[in-house]
Amino acid sequence: MKPRRRVFVVGGGQSDYLGRARSDFVTRRHPDFGERHNPGLEEHLKDALDDAFAASGVDPSAVQKAYLANFVGERFVNQAHMGALLPRVEPRLDGIPIARVEAACASGGVAIGACIDALQAGVDVALAAGVEIETTCRGAEGVGHVALAAHYATQRGLDRFTFPHLFARRARAYKETFGASDDDLARVAVKAYANARRNPRALNREVELSFAHASTISRTNKAFLDDADLRPHIRLTDCTAFTDGASAVVLATEDGLAQLGIPPAQCSEIVGFGHTVAALGAETDPTRMANVARAAAEAYASAGLAPEDVQLAEVHDCFTISELQMYEALGLCGPGEAPALLAEGHTARDGRVPVNPGGGLLGAGHPIGATGIRQVVEIWRQMKGRCGDYQVPTPPTIGLTANLGGDDRTGVVMLHRAVR
Repeated sequence: MKPRRRVFVVGGGQSDYLGRARSDFVTRRHPDFGERHNPGLEEHLKDALDDAFAASGVDPSAVQKAYLANFVGERFVNQAHMGALLPRVEPRLDGIPIARVEAACASGGVAIGACIDALQAGVDVALAAGVEIETTCRGAEGVGHVALAAHYATQRGLDRFTFPHLFARRARAYKETFGASDDDLARVAVKAYANARRNPRALNREVELSFAHASTISRTNKAFLDDADLRPHIRLTDCTAFTDGASAVVLATEDGLAQLGIPPAQCSEIVGFGHTVAALGAETDPTRMANVARAAAEAYASAGLAPEDVQLAEVHDCFTISELQMYEALGLCGPGEAPALLAEGHTARDGRVPVNPGGGLLGAGHPIGATGIRQVVEIWRQMKGRCGDYQVPTPPTIGLTANLGGDDRTGVVMLHRAVR
């Protein structure tokens, strides 16, 4: 979709993304256990909203409509009706229309899409926020909650670990078709963790991941699937970890910027948008992300841009294989060429087209409802030179975000242009 009214990213922010990889995350072994608790849903949301309003310079009372992205709050924290949670966290949002949006791991991207629709329909200032708390139960239970993003009736029984099974299937097929290797997948993880160490809000900011560890199955990097045929094709370091966190972004039209007294040069602009959906549980080609490719084609066409125009990308690396297949679905390289694009350094922070310089989902963390929003905030930060140690060498003019839901079931791709 090409916005008929221009859509500006005024600014955004996030909470610290927390989980067991962080030394400040309270567990039974933590010295503060029993005296201090990890932040909950409302604390993460407040931190993200405060950060977004401070970064954008927008007073919350100026927001005319908002959407809250969340996937499975009912399961992890026994909370639904989350649109009404926003004014509880930020009272100046009281009285405006707010609704929750759910599209599995693409919830954040879809929430921004809903804001874009609202801006086209007459709203001038909108807010998208996303949050997920995922560390409230044991891992096996959490895996069952996340499996709701698959076709539960037919796919939950594939393996105790539904989504690792589905993406291991992709990894095996990709290796067999294109001659890729475990080393190629390990390079994705190593890049993500190295970038995250530069990002003070990343889940894995304290974790150093070596190529030797990421490329080898071991006691601390297990191959864990029940399915013996697929088990060798996915390891712990190929997977995102359960993460708590929230992100938020303020969007506005040209009229909205005038009302806010904010110059366009503070902003980036969303110039193209693609949102496509494929049927849950339908058979798919595991060697490619055909649905994301459709969303990308729609986004490029609406923006009047091509893959070679992209100077920075935030892609959905929920598993290492998904980053490689994203490169190809987005047209950054041809089929089977993703491992070489990565190995030759083209997607490094200082490469030709940096991908996930803040760590992506693998490195920075994946609080599901927040992810698609964080991606857009990261593009805005990079375009405005706000990323500190993980800033790319040259602030980009054209950026891309690609948010994925399920096993290539929901795709949201956006093209972003810097406003100077």
